[in-house]
Amino acid sequence: MKNRHIYIILTRTNTVLSNLISIIKNDEYTHASISLNKNLNTMYSFGRKYTYNPFIGCFVKEDLYEGVFGFHNKLKGQVLELNATEEQYDKVLKLLDEFISNSKYLKYNYLGLINSLFNRESICEDRFLCSEFVYYILNKAGIAELNKPRNLVRPQDLLNLKSRIIFKGNLKSKKFIKKYENSFIEKYSAVGTLS
Repeated sequence: MKNRHIYIILTRTNTVLSNLISIIKNDEYTHASISLNKNLNTMYSFGRKYTYNPFIGCFVKEDLYEGVFGFHNKLKGQVLELNATEEQYDKVLKLLDEFISNSKYLKYNYLGLINSLFNRESICEDRFLCSEFVYYILNKAGIAELNKPRNLVRPQDLLNLKSRIIFKGNLKSKKFIKKYENSFIEKYSAVGTLS
């Protein structure tokens, strides 16, 4: 049976919220996203609906060169590769399709964020933190079990999953882009992002 791969992207931006979480929790990474392809040209998470407004959050499709990530010339991050069976991979696809289809009803779990800072459980079926969402997908697909309430899963906790680090460093660096050059050139040269 062929193994498939799921990619977890952990990042640390320089936003006020990211800095606050880092100070309170002393975490290296403060945001988590999930992708089904190694070049990360489509990532999913919960975050800002509008780039300049940190107070309205929802389910988002992310891009390393747009939105909040687009503000950063340097983006500290780590990319984890997790193995998945065909059945687990199909379950992840199905779950992501459900999130995409219901995206207008899904919101950022602000209460869950406050509770997580004090290690208190706070689950709401239509609200997620970024790492809560990533963990929810992996857990429901049978890929991961961290034995804690999902809103208490921090991006840092995802480093404890059985995975392979395929990149660690500046996700905007030529080293990272070079590693997945064909995919990046194909996507970004057409819009003039890469020179």
